[in-house]
Amino acid sequence: MAAESTVILDGAGVRRALTRIAHEIIERNKGVANIALVGIRSGGVYIAREIASRLKEIEGESMLVGEVDITLYRDDFKGHSLHLPVGKTDIPFSVEGKMVVLVDDVLFTGRTIRAAMDAIMDHGRPATIQLAVLVDRGHRELPIRADFVGRNVPTSLKENIAVIFDERGTPTEVILEK
Repeated sequence: MAAESTVILDGAGVRRALTRIAHEIIERNKGVANIALVGIRSGGVYIAREIASRLKEIEGESMLVGEVDITLYRDDFKGHSLHLPVGKTDIPFSVEGKMVVLVDDVLFTGRTIRAAMDAIMDHGRPATIQLAVLVDRGHRELPIRADFVGRNVPTSLKENIAVIFDERGTPTEVILEK
């Protein structure tokens, strides 16, 4: 039996959600001074770049953008260490005293976010870590919540959320797979 899928956000919906997140980041932080975006590889990196672009359009300032790979910080790493490719972490700025906005495409159990916070803390001590996600699908296993959410999509554990990106890494739609 083929899996059913439903488009949750089309291209225009994704653009509106990311623009709203950018405005919420500005409002909460009273501007963009001292803010750095760190995307979680791989989808979060693309979302972070899109948010940075919108922040620059709105505020006229270029944003610090980094990326973090959480492979070595996963709580299931020991069982899969020989099979997981380790990606690149690239945070080309100091996180000391920065208001870091951690960015991911989909928030699910919270374990990826916990691992990403551990990785960021290994680079220094930010003033704050805030979380921005395109989609929050629920089912938390850890006490983690997003500060900025593009869309809340309650799902069953049997369903999946897929963010589709084009060849340039631009998110084009979000799909619920049943």
